Amino acid sequence: MGNAKSGAMSKELLVDLKLSTKFSEAEITQWYDNFQKQCPSGRITPAEFESIYARFFPESDAKSYAQHVFRSFDTNADGTLDFREYIVALHMTSSGRMTLKLEWAFSLFDVDKNGYISKSEVHEICAAIFKLIPKEKVPELPDDENTAEKRAEKLWGFFQKADNDRVAEGEFIDGIMANADAMRLIQYEPSK
Repeated sequence: MGNAKSGAMSKELLVDLKLSTKFSEAEITQWYDNFQKQCPSGRITPAEFESIYARFFPESDAKSYAQHVFRSFDTNADGTLDFREYIVALHMTSSGRMTLKLEWAFSLFDVDKNGYISKSEVHEICAAIFKLIPKEKVPELPDDENTAEKRAEKLWGFFQKADNDRVAEGEFIDGIMANADAMRLIQYEPSK
């Protein structure tokens, strides 16, 4: 059975992905074929991931955000994303389930992966998200959100923590769920 040539996806992987995501077999197979074409090595490097992301945000500087997103999905920390990590990433960022998105957002903000978010981590990710906003859109932002620093301060305020405190995952999710504005601050959706 040691014949893992590129081409067919293993049955185990297909079953695993159908269970852990809401994608259909047809969707997963389609993505697998595209993945094989784009990444013959079966691995996505940070640079490749950045170029995928750049296509979603053509008017913005998505590089630092893409690096953080990559880190959050590189679950085995080997510096590449395999097909499974990639599909889970797609699922997390595109699925409608709010709690799923927030669990992912938590891992995005947890830069050092210690299970907590500090104020400096919030600043770092807010800075990366701010770069996604096209320059001409910045003047339209509310006064308390028109710089990365202000957005980080506002977001941190929702957690009702002192500056040197830290936020656990449950507190993060509750804090975002309780504040409509918070949702806007932890992501930037390009206008379609």
